[in-house]
Amino acid sequence: MSINRLQDKVAIITGAADGIGKETAILFAKHGAKVVVTDINEEKLHLTSQIINENGGYAIAIKLDVSREEDWEQVISITEKELGRLDILMNNAGIGTRLTLAETSLEQFEKVQSINSVGAFLGMKHGSNAMKKSGKGSIINISSMYGIVGSPGNTAYHASKGAVRLMTKSSALELAKDLIRVNSIHPGVIETNMSGAKNGEHPLKDKTPWPHLGEPIDIAYGALYLASDESRFVTGSELVIDGGYIAQ
Repeated sequence: MSINRLQDKVAIITGAADGIGKETAILFAKHGAKVVVTDINEEKLHLTSQIINENGGYAIAIKLDVSREEDWEQVISITEKELGRLDILMNNAGIGTRLTLAETSLEQFEKVQSINSVGAFLGMKHGSNAMKKSGKGSIINISSMYGIVGSPGNTAYHASKGAVRLMTKSSALELAKDLIRVNSIHPGVIETNMSGAKNGEHPLKDKTPWPHLGEPIDIAYGALYLASDESRFVTGSELVIDGGYIAQ
């Protein structure tokens, strides 16, 4: 297997200041990609780009609020100006809630949608336009196992991740003629700040068949496959990485 599975490809990754996005950016760079890392948290974001650049990779850090179309336009413009093209987009930025239906205000519901689903929509819209100029591309949307199955509460989060799941399929069908693949990844409980999992512990651990929880690198390797030409015939698909949770 080639160590440089993404050699000379240009990738944009959202939510790259921490967790899954950070781990994926580092992995993509190790495999030869030039990475544009984005996040709303500039301080942590620059740490991600610093790690990549100090280890022989190439990264540019750009602040991005994924819910703002003008921010997306700027990120795409800088990417094309500095790197000449866009080959890979990973829509990873997201937020979660642990509120029941009754507890969720309209404002809270709309905030989750604006980042999780609207952010993915804007990324696909502007990212695919750039990829059409390149002649092909791969878009990877991070949904969730909770974009496939339900749970008590978390109404806003379920709605947003379910939207990402089906937007992925619709966009895959629309963009196939342009040789742009669109797939979704559905993580289970991963040890990140957002999930609340820490030191291998989480309320869903005992309900997950695999004996330990997932780590960001587990999702990053799935993204690496979907970003690479190895998955050239894969589009509109769901890659579930959840330790067997939804197989039950």
